[in-house]
Amino acid sequence: MTTQRVLFLCTGNSARSVLAEATLRAWAGQRFEAFSAGSQPTGQINPFALAQLQAEGIATAGLRSKSWDEFADGAPMDVVITVCDAAAAETCPVVFGDFVRTHWGLPDPAAVQGTDAEKAEAFAQAHAIIKARLQALLALPATLWAARAPLQQALDQIGLLQPGDRRA
Repeated sequence: MTTQRVLFLCTGNSARSVLAEATLRAWAGQRFEAFSAGSQPTGQINPFALAQLQAEGIATAGLRSKSWDEFADGAPMDVVITVCDAAAAETCPVVFGDFVRTHWGLPDPAAVQGTDAEKAEAFAQAHAIIKARLQALLALPATLWAARAPLQQALDQIGLLQPGDRRA
């Protein structure tokens, strides 16, 4: 199987997309190359995102908040996954290109107000959703990647998964 290039895209590239990038990179071996970016990057990774990754033993070296412009002229992506929360009227970036695009929306843990413990819990919950979805992504059969329509359908379904869901 060839290596699939996956870009996780959100607005600030400080929390959800970074959690997804680092986790897929840690779990995927040679099957995937994982990247993340934002349409309006904050310029720094949220410290709660870094703490969440470190608590799970996931490497954080080299992670940074960056613009999707960095990927405009580079090697093409196979899949672009937006992770913004359209349900909360958060503006999701619109991207064009020859890749499969899907939406895996989830609430922004960086938007949570409260104590540090409440913020940390929000990041843990977001990461649990991301991990459930990434496990389903990694479970997709290699043959599915050759057929765009079935791959699109499978990725869209994964975007609905929550922790504890059984994949149909």
